[in-house]
Amino acid sequence: MQWLDAYAFNAEERLDNDPALATRVYTQLASRLIQNGMGSVLLFGTIREETNLILAEAMQHAGLRAYVGKLSMDIDIALRPTYTESSASAALSAASSFPVLTLRFVPTCSDELLAGLGALAAADTHGLRIQSHLAESSDSISWVSHTLHTTELDIFEHSALLTPRTTLAHCTFLSAGSLAALATHGTGIAHCPLSNAYFSARTFPLRQALAADVKVGLGTDIAGGYSLDVMSVMRWAVGVARMREGQLKLEDAKESTGGQVDDMREATADVDTPPGDSAEVPVLDWKGALYLATRSGASTLGLHPKSGTFDIGAPFNAQLSKCPSLSLSSLGTHLHLFIIHSPTL
Repeated sequence: MQWLDAYAFNAEERLDNDPALATRVYTQLASRLIQNGMGSVLLFGTIREETNLILAEAMQHAGLRAYVGKLSMDIDIALRPTYTESSASAALSAASSFPVLTLRFVPTCSDELLAGLGALAAADTHGLRIQSHLAESSDSISWVSHTLHTTELDIFEHSALLTPRTTLAHCTFLSAGSLAALATHGTGIAHCPLSNAYFSARTFPLRQALAADVKVGLGTDIAGGYSLDVMSVMRWAVGVARMREGQLKLEDAKESTGGQVDDMREATADVDTPPGDSAEVPVLDWKGALYLATRSGASTLGLHPKSGTFDIGAPFNAQLSKCPSLSLSSLGTHLHLFIIHSPTL
């Protein structure tokens, strides 16, 4: 909560109060997204409608496929009354003008706002999307449990916010039952491994989510990370998966020898070990990471059924890398591996 107030809320409020600053920042953002090979993005905006229109226009001008969501939040959890919407009705009226319903996370939204957003989604006939954060940290889970006496997932489900067009960021503290519930509703997850390394005490159970038929795509979460580069996120996804495998091997070894297991499984009552979450689960490799960044991400966003493939009739989304020469010293590190292992170069 303190980090949100000091950094995220502060930066967003500055953008809302200064249209010229918002134009400059969002224009630079669009340019950097293109430079980093991003073809489709799902974006959290701010609470002011006009600022979100500036963001949408910057993406459109750059030629990016962007889904922009105006933030909805009518509860002041950070003691910053200047950056909270005045009422649930005002928040709902503003949210209805955008293609993505975007509740920051449960602690910032009243029951009336949550129910209203669910009603907007249920009444929609134009492909309205939903996005939010879910089960990112033990702090938020404990707050919901002790204050509201329920779980974040139950609130989303009760508010009719779990749909095939919903994408939830992080989800590092989900139980086996929670993953199954997301799969039942067709809800997707934005896996943000770099951000999770900074802000979540638990690694995301990626293989278990995929085994449960949950849609998963990769996210940069540029508010909680430092890189817009999807290739960097792919590397982080592999690294985090390997760390999870190592942790599980140590836990299995401790259990087999009667030792104490010190992990995060007891952080909340809603957290347990997903089925198949053991050292026997294969670690993620570069091919799996590439799939998450392309085909799986497109499916999570609900794009064209063939997006992220080279099938006949598929939309062509590609990243062009210009190589000045085939000298290894002149190539970027992204291409070294391909050159070294190529039988023809």
